[in-house]
Amino acid sequence: MSSTDPSVKPEEDCRFCVSKPDRHLLIESQYGFAAYDRYPASPGHFLVIPYRHFASYFDINDDELVDLWGLVARGKDIVEERYHPDGYNIGINVGHWAGQSIHHLHIHVIPRYKGDVENPKGGVRGVIPNKKLYPISPD
Repeated sequence: MSSTDPSVKPEEDCRFCVSKPDRHLLIESQYGFAAYDRYPASPGHFLVIPYRHFASYFDINDDELVDLWGLVARGKDIVEERYHPDGYNIGINVGHWAGQSIHHLHIHVIPRYKGDVENPKGGVRGVIPNKKLYPISPD
């Protein structure tokens, strides 16, 4: 999917383009910002959002790529100090069928805590529940 996809909202209708979530803002950079998720999956869950409006991670340019992943790292340091998580899931939804509900690229950084789920095995594979757990290879 590209930013010319008809399902992509115009910039003036995009929640991430209309206003920066100042109340939840963590940090900013040249190409984007990091802000706490308004509906966090766990304490410290934050989003990294580019200023430029485009829906798909596959439409990112090289400068944005470096800058936004720098925000992931800097945001993680802030969350480490404030929340002391035991691990992280990092994810990007690309397209409606992958669960993307806001068609403006955003990277989820979700802190994980010991005991927050019964069995964390499979991690991001859990987006397809019956594929989360997989057999251990005999090697």
